[in-house]
Amino acid sequence: MSTVQLDDVVTHVDRALRGMAETLIDLGDDRANESPDLSGANSPFQIVTHCLGVMEFWGGQVIADREVTRDRAAEFTARGKVDHLLDRIISARVQLGTDLADFDGAAPPRGPVPDRDRDDMPEFTRTQGGVLMHIYEELSQHRGHLEVTADLVRT
Repeated sequence: MSTVQLDDVVTHVDRALRGMAETLIDLGDDRANESPDLSGANSPFQIVTHCLGVMEFWGGQVIADREVTRDRAAEFTARGKVDHLLDRIISARVQLGTDLADFDGAAPPRGPVPDRDRDDMPEFTRTQGGVLMHIYEELSQHRGHLEVTADLVRT
């Protein structure tokens, strides 16, 4: 059985975060807080804030068994300065590194997996590696989402 090395996954997580940061810098404060004129659309700031919530919850609570208080709904109403969000990206990445210090990709998650996720998505909640791949999945998915959103608010 072949395995993917932790450093390889973290490299892709870093690439996704760097890309998000570059997009936010390019947009600036006003556009980063602007939502496209589409029903239910989120702003770039909200998309990135949500990604940081994903990292905190899945990396901290589920992989590392660290107590996390997450207000998921607030992620989708967030507004603020790009510089502040860039600082939060750096802090979230440092925290993820700490959360992965005792990572064992084949082991079950150390922290609790919410029942709704365990029942709906058992394939990625069985192992720490599966949970880490879910973090990357969310970051890569939302990086693309961010790029489309950025294109829309630039027009």
